[in-house]
Amino acid sequence: MFRPLSLYVGLRYTAAKRRNHFISFISLTSMIGLMLGVAVLIIVLSVMNGFDRELKQRILGMVPHAVIQGNPDLDNWQQVDREVEKHPSVIAAAPFIQGQGMVTGGGDVRGVMLNGVLPEQERSVSIIENHMIEGGLDDLKSGEFGIIIGRQMAASLRLQLGDRVTVVLPEASVTPAGVLPRLKRFTVKGVFSVGAELDGN
Repeated sequence: MFRPLSLYVGLRYTAAKRRNHFISFISLTSMIGLMLGVAVLIIVLSVMNGFDRELKQRILGMVPHAVIQGNPDLDNWQQVDREVEKHPSVIAAAPFIQGQGMVTGGGDVRGVMLNGVLPEQERSVSIIENHMIEGGLDDLKSGEFGIIIGRQMAASLRLQLGDRVTVVLPEASVTPAGVLPRLKRFTVKGVFSVGAELDGN
């Protein structure tokens, strides 16, 4: 019967005779050490692969992989959008406006990153629709000043669906009463959770 040399040697030293107990002990300890080493390696690789997958699916699924910007604005964005989507390497494209500001609600104030989007196009480039806890992108209507926020921010500002928040932009408006910051009241239309720091920003 065919028996591999490595298996033959291993079994021989593992099942040594009574006078060679020390050799059996060393062989058994070596095998256990090898098994533990391989098990630890497999576990670490599994954890790293899971982390890499979560990073790609959650964080990179919420931020654009490439951005085309105007200077200062992109006036003909519809034409740019059509040209970009013709490229064979581009899966989808969507316009957005981004800026920083502050949100006040529930007696608290938070600095935020604001994204103005077109809901019908945003779902083709973002995973946010798959991670909505309440509401959805379809609840954002033109002219209604709706806003979707992350779960961490909703918890820290004690906000629920339908609550009103004030968004303050770092831009000044000249009025008869003087120079005032630009602010607008929004209604919370949805809450999302992607399990990352984006939920609080």
